[in-house]
Amino acid sequence: MQIQLSPEFHGDREAAEAEAILRSCVHCGFCTATCPTYQLEGNELDGPRGRIYLIKQVFEGGEASRSTQRHLDRCLTCRNCETTCPSGVRYGRLVDIGRQVVDARVQRPVAERAIRWVLKEGLTSPLVGPAVRLGQLLRPALPGVLKKKLPKRTAGRAADWPRTEHARKVMLLQGCVQPAMLPNINAATARVLDAAGLQTLVAAEAGCCGALRTHLGDAEGGLADMRRNVDAWWPAIEAGAVECIVVNASGCGAVVKEYGEALAHEPAYAERAARISALAKDLSELLPELLPALKDRMSPQAAGRRIAVHTPCTLQHAQRLRGGVEAALVMLGFDVTAPAGDGHLCCGSAGAYSVLQPGIATTLRDRKLSSLGSQEPDVIVSANVGCILHLQSGTAVPVQHWVEVLDQALA
Repeated sequence: MQIQLSPEFHGDREAAEAEAILRSCVHCGFCTATCPTYQLEGNELDGPRGRIYLIKQVFEGGEASRSTQRHLDRCLTCRNCETTCPSGVRYGRLVDIGRQVVDARVQRPVAERAIRWVLKEGLTSPLVGPAVRLGQLLRPALPGVLKKKLPKRTAGRAADWPRTEHARKVMLLQGCVQPAMLPNINAATARVLDAAGLQTLVAAEAGCCGALRTHLGDAEGGLADMRRNVDAWWPAIEAGAVECIVVNASGCGAVVKEYGEALAHEPAYAERAARISALAKDLSELLPELLPALKDRMSPQAAGRRIAVHTPCTLQHAQRLRGGVEAALVMLGFDVTAPAGDGHLCCGSAGAYSVLQPGIATTLRDRKLSSLGSQEPDVIVSANVGCILHLQSGTAVPVQHWVEVLDQALA
């Protein structure tokens, strides 16, 4: 694709990056076939190719309008188009840059600005935990929309953290939303790793991975989150105390693996960020090594339990990891099913998307649940906190992280 940057963008690092990405697009349109919003809306501007044209126009000096902003907002950033693209267009990065440029030129209505501020500041705040617990106590009085988003109180084992010392140690990113919404996931991760002879460490100073602020247009806020995590993890990494950084939320993992790229232009962080990206692993990447130890500890009741596996977009398209969870669960004795034909499509969660674009998000959720439920599973499992909460809001079938199911099956 040919592009001539407007003079106002000359010398701008991110504009140069966007220009290079735009030039890699060959207009083939393969991306439209796998874009969830294009399939729903049937509008070229609600598909990757159309959004690429909108971004191109802005960088060439064209007007950035409210309509441009809405079409970019409707993108789930699922990156399915990247998996499909024969030219390797880095669309996810391009749309992040495009949103920042458009948002700087088009002021959002007051209500939109308010809800976006609440999402990026509220969900990353230490107060989110107390707020969730208060909401759970007041659930009967809450509006229906909030009830669906708020997880039910459970008698999980979130406080049951293993205390055994192991020679092998890993660092775990606890995240921002997950400890408040679904706290058992981190504890279950630690217990499963403990069963396989690995000790889980956490850095108290680490928090949000940076994805939430970045995808809401706050690029500098996202970078600040990344720097804070780099600073929190570096002492253990520098001392050689941990083998890797384990991330059990695939959305966070996709971002941490790109820290090196995001901070490459900051001399104080570039080298350390690159090292952290190289050490980051999704929890599922450890499964092949864990299987021998876990297989001997599986409860007989695990065999035959029917599990429907939902693979988040951030796992299969951003991290390019697919099939590992399903294969491991089968080897451990579970009866595993997969979505009927649409496993590559987004469930509609997409971070804050389900709050900002509820109509599209709900339609995609219901389609995904229909597919996942076709084999009448006992439980649906996923690998990302946002997907779990979104899917659970539309079904009576339990939705959990796959590591929780594995944890429950350990004798």
